[in-house]
Amino acid sequence: MNAVAPRDLTLHRLERALKERVRYRFVNPTVLIDDEGYRVDSPCCSRNVDPSGGTIAIALLKPPVGEHPCWTLCARDHKQQAWVEKERADQIEPLLDLLCVDSERCFWP
Repeated sequence: MNAVAPRDLTLHRLERALKERVRYRFVNPTVLIDDEGYRVDSPCCSRNVDPSGGTIAIALLKPPVGEHPCWTLCARDHKQQAWVEKERADQIEPLLDLLCVDSERCFWP
């Protein structure tokens, strides 16, 4: 039996949570592992950011590391081409809830 890396389990957890999101349920976001954590990319359905409807980065979930012993959820500021911290939590679940509900439209613009 193969051991599953913790990052693989978190990746699967994020993908599963995104299937239950409120906004743009008809698109298929992608979760990628990068140097900072887990990046969520999604087609730009509103065409507010990419008029052609291409894929854009919408969220970054940074795992607890070193001096930051909590999870961090960031939204993409597409004008500044930078990540903006939105919330921190000890557990990932509250951040997944914020991402999936997105009541302020900061992740799916």
